Amino acid sequence: MQNWHLWLVPLLPLVGCAINGLLGRRFSHGVIKAIALGFPGLSMVWAWYIALSAQLPYIEDHFTWIRAGNFSVDFAFQLDQLSLVMMLVVTTVGFLIHIYATGYMEHEGGYYRFFSYLNLFMFFMLMLVLADNYLMMFVGWEGVGLASYLLIGFFFLRDSAAAAGKKAFIVNRIGDFSFLIALFLLIQHFGTLKYTEVFEKISHLPAETTGIGLLTIIGLCMLGGATGKSAQIPLYVWLPDAMEGPTPVSALIHAATMVTAGVYMVCRSHAVFDRAPTALMVVAIIGTLTAFFAATIAVTQHDIKRVLAYSTVSQLGYMFAAAGVAAYSAAMFHLMTHAFFKALLFLAAGSVIHGLSGEQDMRKMGGLRKDLPWTFWTMTMATLAISGMPFFSGFFSKDMILFNTFTSPFGSKWFWGILLFTAFLTAFYMFRQWFLTFFGEFRGKPAEVHGGHHEHQGQEKHGHHGHAHESPMVMVLPLAALAILSVVGGLVGVPGHDSFGKFLAPVFSQYSEGLPAAAVSGGETAAEAPAGAEHAAPATHHEDESLEYTLMGMAICTFLLGVGLAWYLYVKRPDLPGKIAGNLRGLHHAVENKYFVDEFYGAVIVQPLIKGSTFILWKTIDAALIDGTVNETAHAAGDVSNQFRKMQSGNMRSYAGWVALGAAAVIVFMVWMRGAR
Repeated sequence: MQNWHLWLVPLLPLVGCAINGLLGRRFSHGVIKAIALGFPGLSMVWAWYIALSAQLPYIEDHFTWIRAGNFSVDFAFQLDQLSLVMMLVVTTVGFLIHIYATGYMEHEGGYYRFFSYLNLFMFFMLMLVLADNYLMMFVGWEGVGLASYLLIGFFFLRDSAAAAGKKAFIVNRIGDFSFLIALFLLIQHFGTLKYTEVFEKISHLPAETTGIGLLTIIGLCMLGGATGKSAQIPLYVWLPDAMEGPTPVSALIHAATMVTAGVYMVCRSHAVFDRAPTALMVVAIIGTLTAFFAATIAVTQHDIKRVLAYSTVSQLGYMFAAAGVAAYSAAMFHLMTHAFFKALLFLAAGSVIHGLSGEQDMRKMGGLRKDLPWTFWTMTMATLAISGMPFFSGFFSKDMILFNTFTSPFGSKWFWGILLFTAFLTAFYMFRQWFLTFFGEFRGKPAEVHGGHHEHQGQEKHGHHGHAHESPMVMVLPLAALAILSVVGGLVGVPGHDSFGKFLAPVFSQYSEGLPAAAVSGGETAAEAPAGAEHAAPATHHEDESLEYTLMGMAICTFLLGVGLAWYLYVKRPDLPGKIAGNLRGLHHAVENKYFVDEFYGAVIVQPLIKGSTFILWKTIDAALIDGTVNETAHAAGDVSNQFRKMQSGNMRSYAGWVALGAAAVIVFMVWMRGAR
């Protein structure tokens, strides 16, 4: 088999990171850009070349990394249909974000440092998705956590950014501890962390249909890690604050890389979850509740990036809900389409912020469609896609999730109902954002000067209304590319012709020996199930198609209702939202303040830990025990030395007395020794 040098895909961004990080301070912006774009660009080109040429699955084993007794871990890469999708999404969307960032960050300090971190992020994410085993995945897993800390806190002189970076790092450590326990359990019971070996051994185990067994515990521990990395209840609180980083960072973290790692890990570990229906049910419950919970918060937010941040949490909930009903290909399909339209939404929001000299409050926007035509039209495409506009990418992927939650043996009508209502909320808050930003009269202050935060020197002071200007082409072109993907990216999953699901079927139909017949298809429809899969209660293709179109029609109705309500409240009757908020003051205040979850965590977990560690670790152990022991020893030594110092008085009579005393002591000792004989 030909060697495709898969290691080059993650290595190239690492080389770019090292060059800019070590030498970038001496380089001009042009050289920094060439390095920052050149190496990820080559990585993307090589990834596409491999994708179009290599035979799957493909494993590239380089050397034994760790060996301890009978346990060993190889430094190896694996490319199958699942990792191929992730590799192409990360490299392609990541490269477009890099291009955009060269314009967006042009006048910011630490230019070389920013792109070094951005390249580092790409390296770790590609390590994560191309890993051949869980330990290498964990290296990438921890690496993206480190890179997110560096990028979210990039504006470290701003307290809110520094705090957000620390929050992301610490919250993710909680989830990572849970993931580590899962890995230790795999080592203890299966003696390996290599995917193929672990899953092969698991495939001979029965499904844990009663009680909580080993696989259920492993699955729940993996889910704990995923809730941290992919911002699900209860560890979602770091992701909304991640918007403190530069907008390209938000796009990279929220769309194509870090937050999708948890979804990928659950789908990669399908052999575990297929045999642990209790763990699978918990995944579905957490995903469904997170999708709804985050969507309600997004409805009341005023910061344009914060709306998108809670939207990300909600959309990730959709992916987990799909994985929780064993519709893994539906989860991956939505992961892919979400990467397109969410990256576009964040970059378009960054273009709006750029055009308004850093303004992010939608209450101070309005009427910007004339000043920012490229931004307006591209953001419109993304808004339609995420809201479920028929034939746009998000419509197909969200419809597939809704259909599977309704029909899967692991699904529930409750899941479907909550997610359908969440789809209505999504359409509402996204078009609320769209109308507040681009329609009506401008509500902010006209720009006084240019060249401030996120501004380009030499441009005109104002647009049509004296308050905004369109972004440069280096920022607009990635918007246009992502807009095209947001429109057509879902065509690979058209109902009845789900080529995306068929492409992933070899991965998700593996290791299905001994599973209940209803679970073999991985949650897909009868029409989409892998060849040879049997169903306990088979349905005809016609019945499936009829039900799917019925559910699709209901989803379209929720989309129209959401858009219509947003139009009525923010275009037709813009006075009503304020009145409604006044009438529901208590509820509105709670939702606007994110249900006070951060405050609750602070009061119940953070402050007790701080106060407890202050008293126990600092005042008791550190100050009293450690410092006390050291200090008292020093004081005792000082007291003894003070007594001996009296011997060195300089007085001859004193010396003679000490000599006599010493001689007497020697005589007494000699007499005592003679008597002892």
